[in-house]
Amino acid sequence: MTVPPGLPDPTPSPGLPSRVTIVEVGARDGLQNEKTPITTADKVRFVHALADAGLPVVEVTSFVNPRWVPQLADAAELFPAIEQRPGVRYPVLVPNERGLDGALAAGVQEISVFASATETFAQRNLASTLDDQFAMFAPVVGRARTAGLRVRGYLSMCFGDPWEGRVARSQVVAAAARLIELGCQQISLGDTIGVGTAGQVRALIGDLVAAGIGVDRLAVHFHDTYGQALANTLAALQAGVTVVDASAGGLGGCPYAKSATGNLATEDLVWMLDGLGIAHGVDLGALVRASTWMAGLLGRPSPSAVVRALTPPPD
Repeated sequence: MTVPPGLPDPTPSPGLPSRVTIVEVGARDGLQNEKTPITTADKVRFVHALADAGLPVVEVTSFVNPRWVPQLADAAELFPAIEQRPGVRYPVLVPNERGLDGALAAGVQEISVFASATETFAQRNLASTLDDQFAMFAPVVGRARTAGLRVRGYLSMCFGDPWEGRVARSQVVAAAARLIELGCQQISLGDTIGVGTAGQVRALIGDLVAAGIGVDRLAVHFHDTYGQALANTLAALQAGVTVVDASAGGLGGCPYAKSATGNLATEDLVWMLDGLGIAHGVDLGALVRASTWMAGLLGRPSPSAVVRALTPPPD
């Protein structure tokens, strides 16, 4: 596989950032809902390949109860086995204080917590109410910050909820503000079921900024259920966001929201950024090879359009 020379043609567009940080979530969010077991050794190889492709942030796993997410039951063994590359950050997701204990014991330096912007998803995903989830996260974030860890807050269902329908922007802003108050240094806005559109993205970011949450504190996390992930990402970039979550090969889904399909494919994002002349530091060819290898382990082709375009069909 070789990337066609000169393609895409970098054509900068006014009003866009000069550089974007890609948060690669394939090894955690991408694999968490997969039924095909992936060995710890193969997960280590996958994380190494993603880091070697130039991705600056590679989310490794989640220290979650294995009964909830069996695919990630090996977190305590996986994280210490990673040979960390210089300049690469390796965050993990923790759902509660017990998860934080495991992460600290494994030597983690960066964590994320996963909150909901809606009542129903908080109940189904966290067995909590919308309000009580913040009380649950408070000691996790506080202890992590005291230990010197960087803390990110994922905020799910920011644009639509499969049970509640449309989500009011004011509701999302209020939840994001509470995560900031707890001590989260960055908020990743999640379109968990992929129903958001570019206009919604621009409006929500505008409301967050008006509420005092600057774009430097925001990231975006789009699913591609309705094919809107790239358009929504471009809208976020136009609004000043410079951190974008993506998953190698378009892997992903949510075990608690069946309508949530794959994440924005990292390769598709890189292709768009290259076309806009936006720096990101990722070697597209190396990334495609890593995604193709993982797709082979899972026994199906990658859903990424760019991976399909750049991977020759078998003889």
